[in-house]
Amino acid sequence: MTARALEENGIATVVIGSAIDIVTHCGVPRYLHNDIPLGNPLGHPYESDQHLDCVTRALMMVRDESEPTVKKSHLKWHNGEAWRDNYMRVDDSNREKLKMMGEENRRRRREMIDNGEKRI
Repeated sequence: MTARALEENGIATVVIGSAIDIVTHCGVPRYLHNDIPLGNPLGHPYESDQHLDCVTRALMMVRDESEPTVKKSHLKWHNGEAWRDNYMRVDDSNREKLKMMGEENRRRRREMIDNGEKRI
């Protein structure tokens, strides 16, 4: 919705992401889809070549596309499609480990707050 409002006021936008169903439902003016795990819209962390490629493609969409457009990038996750098998999977094999990880994360955050550290 923000992208549409910006476009109505003459500011070109491109949404880059991994949730094609949600983003296309919202009707954004330009969308660059990366079929990789959510939370990594430009690719693997610290891989600046991937990030630069995504941003370059997005800017090319601003330059070249005046009508609503969805483009799919060629970006691939390191292990190909294997990430899909485990992405957000919770079952008996990992339930306890995930619970412990969540508890540890909350403990660390509480400790940071108690110590006056900036919240992340």
